[in-house]
Amino acid sequence: MRDPHGERAPSAGGDGRGCAAADGDARRQQEALEVKMLLIRHKFLVLSGKGGVGKSTVAVNLASALATAGRRVGLLDVDLHGPSVPGLLGLDYTPQPGRAGGIAPAQVTDNFWAMSIQFFLPADDDAVIWRGPRKYSAIREMLSAVDWGHLDCLVVDAPPGTGDEALALVELLGSGTGAIVVSTPQRVAVSDVRKALKFCATLELPVIGVIENMSGFVCPHCGETTDVFLSGGAETMAADVGVPFLGRIPMDPEVVQAGERGVPHVVACAGSPTAAAFARAIEPLLQMTERPVHHTHSVAVDPTVEAGDAGSG
Repeated sequence: MRDPHGERAPSAGGDGRGCAAADGDARRQQEALEVKMLLIRHKFLVLSGKGGVGKSTVAVNLASALATAGRRVGLLDVDLHGPSVPGLLGLDYTPQPGRAGGIAPAQVTDNFWAMSIQFFLPADDDAVIWRGPRKYSAIREMLSAVDWGHLDCLVVDAPPGTGDEALALVELLGSGTGAIVVSTPQRVAVSDVRKALKFCATLELPVIGVIENMSGFVCPHCGETTDVFLSGGAETMAADVGVPFLGRIPMDPEVVQAGERGVPHVVACAGSPTAAAFARAIEPLLQMTERPVHHTHSVAVDPTVEAGDAGSG
């Protein structure tokens, strides 16, 4: 990955190679990307119409819940201007070479890996200052470089909104991609989700479902749920536009505390009502990623080995 602070596009480097060499780099990255995406059965693009709805927390807990259920899961943090997955997972990782010639993702558990733009920044508080074309190039470079190997699913934490990054992800991830849209109960958030759903419809991106996050406050003492905001707005909206509703995730102080410790809530508080809500939310994803009998051998494949190398050794 290149310096995140400059405005250099790959075609404008100072090495004198010029546009032809940069075009060659882009073609090689695209070819590598297509090969790597073939090894991933499903891509779940976690979107939100606006920031501040807890999208990254939802993405981390969905991915962790899927891994706990036995799926081989990758989690890619492409929130270029606000990467938070490393903190939520307690990861301090320096990118290492992968076995397929790319970059190995950080290993969270035996069947759960993660990668973030944060791992390529010199310091945690460094800002990414890029315009649209540079963002596209960076996302393509990142997707083509990571050696995920065989995965049942790749959960992608996208930046909020429907701008350059979301457009790039939909184009680059290709077939087998579906959107999970995160909202909160407030009217303004639900309105922005409608825009996100129109974005998906325009790009012919299938919508797996909508999740209403921060839906009621769970008292840490008695466990009773109180509606701090109006609840049910996302469910009503999903019904109005004809997309599945994956459930409500309560506003639980334990979720914040687990994130501060770098542990997914579904792991730290596996028996909680919030963990149960995430378990219900992933039921359609488990059905989608259920392995056919002839694919069960892939569980033992090293995630950094390309398909052609899976049976070697």
